[in-house]
Amino acid sequence: MAVCKFCGKEIVWVKEGRRNRPVEVDGALHSCEEMKKSMGSIKTITPSSLTKEEIEKYEQGINKKKKK
Repeated sequence: MAVCKFCGKEIVWVKEGRRNRPVEVDGALHSCEEMKKSMGSIKTITPSSLTKEEIEKYEQGINKKKKK
């Protein structure tokens, strides 16, 4: 059994289609407030807010990781 790294409850990972979903022991889908708060703090970047040079920098970084 796995443990949720946000709230510490015991969970099981179940494959649904192409995604793995956390499920609690009783069979209910696991969704805790700590996880929601953590996911809400992820920084998102809109392509229209970046300059052409910044986009090229990100693309070069992605291509370097791909070659390795």
